[in-house]
Amino acid sequence: MKSVKSLLRNIGHHLAVYLSQSRPEAVHIATSPPEQMAAVLQPGDVLLVDGSSRVSGVIKYLTQSSWSHAALYIGPGYAPQGDKGEKVLLEADIVEGIRLVPLSEYSSEHTRICRPVGLAEKDILQLITYSVERLGQQYDLKNVFDLVRYLILPTPIPTRWRRKMLTLGSGDPTRAICSTLIAQAFQSIRYPILPEIDYRQSKDQRGQKHHKQTLIPRHHSLFVPRDFDVSPYFEIIKPAIQHNFNSKTLKWEQPPLTGE
Repeated sequence: MKSVKSLLRNIGHHLAVYLSQSRPEAVHIATSPPEQMAAVLQPGDVLLVDGSSRVSGVIKYLTQSSWSHAALYIGPGYAPQGDKGEKVLLEADIVEGIRLVPLSEYSSEHTRICRPVGLAEKDILQLITYSVERLGQQYDLKNVFDLVRYLILPTPIPTRWRRKMLTLGSGDPTRAICSTLIAQAFQSIRYPILPEIDYRQSKDQRGQKHHKQTLIPRHHSLFVPRDFDVSPYFEIIKPAIQHNFNSKTLKWEQPPLTGE
C-alpha cells in the first residue's frame, strides 16, 4: 500500500511539472510596468495572474475567466536576507506547494490587484500570519490528476458544473490550490469574498413584512481566482492611474496609412 501511494505521488509530481510548463502561444503582455505595480501594492492585496501554462488553460476554461492564478502579497518583511527591498508574494504552486516568491516573478505577466476594503492592521497581520504558517504544505495532487483529465479530454462541460470540477481534490486540509489557500486565509478573519446570501422574510408586530439578508460562508474549496475580481468586497487597483494620472501627458504616434 505504501509503495502504491509513493508511486502515485511520483506520477502526480511529474504531471504537475508537465502542467506547469508554459505554452509560448499563450503569453500575455503586462499592462502595468513593474515599478508601478510595486509602488501601489499593500499587504493583504490579492494578485491575480493571467497565466500561460498548460494548467492555466484548463482553469480558464473551467472558470470562464482570464485569471488562472492568485497570490497573496505579504510585504517586503519576508524577503530573503540581503534583499529587504523585494516585495514578496505567498502562493500555492502546483510543483513546489505553498511558497514565497518575489513580485518580479510576475513582472512580465498580465495581472490585476484586488484589495480587501476596510481591514484594520491587526486583521491584515492575522491574514498574513495564517498564510505564512502554511508554508511548505503541498499542492493537492488529487486535483492535478483531475486537471490532466480535462486537458487530455476537453469534453464540453455545462457552465453550472465547471466550478465544481475544480473541487475534486483529496480534501486533505494540508493540501491546497491557489484560490483555496487565499480563501481560507480571508475566512479565518471572517472577511467575505463571495458568500452565499439567504433572504428570510419576517413580520413585525403590525404585520408588515421585512426581508433580512444573511451571509453564509461558501466552502473554501469552491473558490476560484476570478471570485476576487468579481467580489463586491474587493477594490480593483490599477497602478497606471493611482498617482496623478494625466492623459494629456501621453505620447501618441500616428498609425501608418493603410497600404503603406
